[in-house]
Amino acid sequence: MRNIPIPDREDDFTADQAELFFDLSFVFAFSRLVFHLVHHPTLEGFGEFVLLFTLIWTAWSNFTWAANAVAGNSRFVRAVFMVATAISLPMAASLEAPFGDGSIVFAVTVSAILTMPILTGAALLTDDEAVRSSNNRYLLFTLAAIVLVLAGGFTDDAWQLGLWIAAAVVLIVNTIDAGGGDWLVRPGHFAERHGLIVIVALGEVIVAIGAPVVETLSEGGGLDGKLVAALTASGVLAGLLWWLYFDRPLPALEHRHEQLTDANERSRFARDVYTYNHFIVVGSILVAAAALEEIMLHPADPLPTAFRWMLFVGISGYLIGVALSVLRAYSVLAVERLVAVAALAGLIAASASLAGLWLLIAVDVLLAAVLAVEHYRVEVAHRMVPVSRNASAARSAKTGDS
Repeated sequence: MRNIPIPDREDDFTADQAELFFDLSFVFAFSRLVFHLVHHPTLEGFGEFVLLFTLIWTAWSNFTWAANAVAGNSRFVRAVFMVATAISLPMAASLEAPFGDGSIVFAVTVSAILTMPILTGAALLTDDEAVRSSNNRYLLFTLAAIVLVLAGGFTDDAWQLGLWIAAAVVLIVNTIDAGGGDWLVRPGHFAERHGLIVIVALGEVIVAIGAPVVETLSEGGGLDGKLVAALTASGVLAGLLWWLYFDRPLPALEHRHEQLTDANERSRFARDVYTYNHFIVVGSILVAAAALEEIMLHPADPLPTAFRWMLFVGISGYLIGVALSVLRAYSVLAVERLVAVAALAGLIAASASLAGLWLLIAVDVLLAAVLAVEHYRVEVAHRMVPVSRNASAARSAKTGDS
């Protein structure tokens, strides 16, 4: 191995393969969160989903910030990611019963994953006093939240729920407080990392589509026409969700982030656009996945009320999360996407007797229309306006010369 050359590890700040490997372990966690929604389709179940996802998202986000500030491909950091990946597996498994038999395992593992990246930063950020001070302050708040998480893991019922809600509040306040600190932020890495976790979440949509089909086939059922149509419509939906994020918004957000020269403004942008708004984007994908799983199970039946509104929350939350990011970055409204949210609400309200398959097709048509109109307004009409103005200016100049 001595004669195998490798590049200088300090020069590369794209997402390392160790980070992607860590992300893939969250496929398991995301699938358990979708499972929780499918089997607890109530407001209480949704609230529990939001709480659990908040704790998991903060743990993942802490690693993203840490690997952005230090050399994510150094062997030490890679080793930390490997340990965190191993810990994340029992964490994900505990989500099968997070408020029951799995509570202690969940509390211990998520606390470990919350702490590891910040301790890594404290160990490696030795050459920048201001950044190290911000990291240490963030660590203190995180440790306070971890105490609450651990205490909740060893209690039950109302005490457990209350302690974990308090922990989530402390973590959120911590990110708000961190907005006034000094951080090392590399825009390309942030965009790449969050693009990868969106891909992981969209992968859970594919799993949610396929799992019921496997169940149907294992029970001796066949792939009838309605099931094939539902599979196709779900695949189209996954593709549309991909296009709504990766075609225009993600590269635009990265470009805007790169234009910022003030270090504090860069860190606040990363917090608002990626840590906050992508919480909405990724969480919404998981909610939509739960609704899709129900549609796959019974494509010819009307979608139950709870799952219809899960579909609304999932798709509209995704649209709103991306729109908020665009608003934060460029101070402009993604008009078509907000109109689509209103149209989707009307569609869901009027679809009580509509088969899940037809509701899914209608959603596909709506999102395709959003992309088409948006493309025309931003690309085609935008190019036409300057042409007409230039022609008018030329006519005015010609009149003046004559």
